[in-house]
Amino acid sequence: MTESAPQRPVKLACRGLWKAYGQHAGRLARNEGMFAGGREDACEKLRAAGHIPAVIDANFAVHNGEIFVIMGLSGSGKSTLVRCLSRLIEPSAGQVLLDGEDLLAASPQRLIALRRREMGMVFQHFGLLPHLSVLDNVAFPLRVQGRPAEERHARAREMIALVGLEGRERAFPNQLSGGQQQRVGLARSLAVGPALWFLDEPFSALDPLIRRQMQDEFLRLQRMLGKTIVFITHDMQEAFRLADRIAIMRQGEIIQIGRPADIVREPADDYVARFVEDIPLVRVMLAKDIMQPVNGTSLSAAETVEPTTTVENLLARLAGGASGFRVVDGDAALGAIDAAAVLSIVDRDRQRRR
Repeated sequence: MTESAPQRPVKLACRGLWKAYGQHAGRLARNEGMFAGGREDACEKLRAAGHIPAVIDANFAVHNGEIFVIMGLSGSGKSTLVRCLSRLIEPSAGQVLLDGEDLLAASPQRLIALRRREMGMVFQHFGLLPHLSVLDNVAFPLRVQGRPAEERHARAREMIALVGLEGRERAFPNQLSGGQQQRVGLARSLAVGPALWFLDEPFSALDPLIRRQMQDEFLRLQRMLGKTIVFITHDMQEAFRLADRIAIMRQGEIIQIGRPADIVREPADDYVARFVEDIPLVRVMLAKDIMQPVNGTSLSAAETVEPTTTVENLLARLAGGASGFRVVDGDAALGAIDAAAVLSIVDRDRQRRR
């Protein structure tokens, strides 16, 4: 399993996490020996005892401000995993650490407090309360916290404006489109100012055009807010568009973690290779992946680009007449890219598809 992690503090860590289902699965948490001896031995013991392992020894860390996408086919265990992280489902073994605190050891009262103030959750089905207006739906978690009406409505209006629904505060869910309903769901989950945001296939119920618009909206919000996000999807294009890093699951097990470009360039096995074979390198490789150090020189005629600009974007700019690029982060010059470096990625894409 390959992993290229950003150098940022860890917000959420998952260590040796297991979830198994079965007739007596509730007893597994008191039977540490069941999970000893490695993954294969543990899975054999679980199956022999009539259990089905749904999450198998998951280990990863999510860093502050990162979009960490967990993807896999239906039944791969990704939704079970995210529910274990928030303890909506009780894990069978392992640790989930939020800012170093083990959530599996948290009391029910402490867990309720964390969910109310530290975590935001958005699911595939919007879960809006049909008898409440947009304003009251967004303010609802603040109402649960006991905030005064004036305070919670002011905060709700801020969130409604943030997701582009100003003027719809008094509308009811059945008066909104699917995309608008999902925006209300996003606004509601943001109302408490969560440090950690869980999104479980939030756009999968939307048609393709609205889904693309919601992805754009999601990225816009992330640029503004810089949340730490665990995002679940079965859609490969969505994962590679949104993720800082991706964890790919198969039959309950994480088989590769890495940046989108790293996974496309170096898939861990044939399964991952088949997953990513239709993802063009030009869409996942970034300016920072192909730039050369400045070393005291610069391209005087070059266009300025950010480190996260895709090679696809650079290619379009070359077609528009650009001769090269300077990669900058704020006022700092990071590197330079010439046309040959961009075209070499196009050539590598062509060779992959032969």
